Amino acid sequence: MNLTLRVWRQKNAKDRGRIVEYKVHDVSPDMSFLEMLDVTNEQLIEKGEEPIAFDHDCREGICGMCGLVINGIPHGPESATTTCQLHMRNFSNGDTITIEPWRARAFPIIRDLIVDRTAFDRIIRVDGKAGGFVSISTGGVPDANAIPIPKDDADLAMDAAACVGCGACVAACPNASAMLFVAAKVGHLGLLPQGQTERHNRVLRMVSQMDKEGFGGCTNMGECAAACPKEISLDFIARMNCDMIKASFVKG
Repeated sequence: MNLTLRVWRQKNAKDRGRIVEYKVHDVSPDMSFLEMLDVTNEQLIEKGEEPIAFDHDCREGICGMCGLVINGIPHGPESATTTCQLHMRNFSNGDTITIEPWRARAFPIIRDLIVDRTAFDRIIRVDGKAGGFVSISTGGVPDANAIPIPKDDADLAMDAAACVGCGACVAACPNASAMLFVAAKVGHLGLLPQGQTERHNRVLRMVSQMDKEGFGGCTNMGECAAACPKEISLDFIARMNCDMIKASFVKG
């Protein structure tokens, strides 16, 4: 396959950045999108040009490091798929592909396609205290039936815990809201017995930190769930809102 790439290039956080066009040759349909970028970088290096900087790690759809807006869609055209698991067979020979970083004030661009997502880390751990964690000792891994949990709750908790923190929800939202991410982190602990001790403090602290980070408000557009590679449901936002109301009365 021969492709035309329109890639956002930005030297650093202070640089204004711009779209630069590249011609890429000999791309196999069996390559992943990131492998295609590897080939592009090899061709750029051979020409003495700077390679394109982009985030990646496991390349197995698990770590949440990869994240590109591909033709205007976070992670690209394939639903429930991370950028690293997107394959070039989803594109055609001669296509023009526009590649940009996540666009959100809370995710400042570091270089090219790499953004600073440490705002998520600060939400999870607020002021050094447990936000997206439980602080109680769980005593290692207990036997499967040592702590009885209703199956429906266990299934929901697992669904929420599938969030990899990639930030596609923020990139897809017109308001750059982080509600789906925070709701997933609040939800999977709030559904389990181990997470009940700090349930009210957790939701108040994490939502407060989310607001401090400069993420936008949620207006129920649903773009976040549509872009989520792990298909986190909007229902978790509703659950979190309920927890917020309860926590406001309990802690008020």
